[in-house]
Amino acid sequence: MPHAIQIQAFGGPEVMQWVDLPVGEPGPGQIRIRHRACGLNYIDIYQRTGLYANALPLTLGMEAAGIVEAVGEGVTHLAPGDRAAYASQPPGAYSEVRVMPATAVVRLPEGIDFEPAAAMMLKGLTAQYLLKKTLPAEGLQPGDHVLWHAAAGGVGLIACQWARALGLQLIATAGSAAKCQLALEHGAAHAIDYRREDFVARVKAITGGRGVKVVYDGVGKDTFDGSLDCLRPLGLLASFGNASGPVPPFAPGILGAKGSLYLTRATLFTHLASRQSVQAMAEDLFAVVLSGQVKIRIDQRFALADVALAHRELEARRTTGSTILLP
Repeated sequence: MPHAIQIQAFGGPEVMQWVDLPVGEPGPGQIRIRHRACGLNYIDIYQRTGLYANALPLTLGMEAAGIVEAVGEGVTHLAPGDRAAYASQPPGAYSEVRVMPATAVVRLPEGIDFEPAAAMMLKGLTAQYLLKKTLPAEGLQPGDHVLWHAAAGGVGLIACQWARALGLQLIATAGSAAKCQLALEHGAAHAIDYRREDFVARVKAITGGRGVKVVYDGVGKDTFDGSLDCLRPLGLLASFGNASGPVPPFAPGILGAKGSLYLTRATLFTHLASRQSVQAMAEDLFAVVLSGQVKIRIDQRFALADVALAHRELEARRTTGSTILLP
């Protein structure tokens, strides 16, 4: 019987269990896929702890790549034997085999293997919708500065490269000199070690006191106030994660006082709601990867059964680039 990582209660890494999980035939609009590699993402931690609540018991995981084994009625864009990958709701990617909705599953092009595919779908599509769709009121033009927090992680390193390809001057923040160097090597124009430097002061110095048009912030509570202070008037703070905890309540008037700022709490799965949007975003991601402008860096590999260790490393910020889990 296939195995999966499941939780019966919310909590720390110890709540994840290696269980037998029966897998049936796909129904209408579904596929059955056998995973070759699974992705690890911070959203998995939010779901494990209950910050993002789901019904229990819960099989974790949002991203994987593998071989389609069967398709249900109405599925026409995939066929048995296809190499495929996805970032998709509902959770369930921490498994050897699963039945799932076909909407967000796409066929993998030749030239992209299972491991980079599993490492790039959620992270790469996140970078895509942020850099291409989550834009300040004045838009972004080549030469513009943008600020990206936690830029040495999986999403950040993709964003550094993609921003460079778009002609943007990405200012990266990271938690060590080594991580800052990694961001620079992947296309960041500037890097700030937030443990040693005041990132607001550095951003103002880099931009001649003007600030940036947009801040992409996946950190949350610890960076929120500083992110607002890095924006020029009419700038946009795109909050897309809570690695340090959720942003506490605040008075909206602060946005006016700091320059009529915009704030959005963006989520990937809003953008993946339709088959057409999923395909268009995936094709954009595949094209930039196949062109060589974005390379997928996998710095950690764990057996799926050892996922608790992977979670501990990610939570302790001891990882760089992407991490994959191997069934």
